Amino acid sequence: MAGLIYGLCALVALGCAFMLLRGFSRGRSPLLLWSGLCFVCLALSNVLLVMDRVLYPLTDLSLARQLPALAGLTLLLYGLIWEER
Repeated sequence: MAGLIYGLCALVALGCAFMLLRGFSRGRSPLLLWSGLCFVCLALSNVLLVMDRVLYPLTDLSLARQLPALAGLTLLLYGLIWEER
């Protein structure tokens, strides 16, 4: 059951990324770009969570799944701070 929920979280994050990046391609708002890239990284983090908890439960992938999340939040923070000037 947990694997299903982790998978749905990854699909929702990927769907959000798709919609944000599609909105960026139509309107060219930089904040949509940074938000979309953030959600791409968060979706990757969720896929790694599925791999860590469901596919390879004996292997610790915690660092590998936290790095994309950190990268995504860094991209979003960059977009919020520097692109709004």
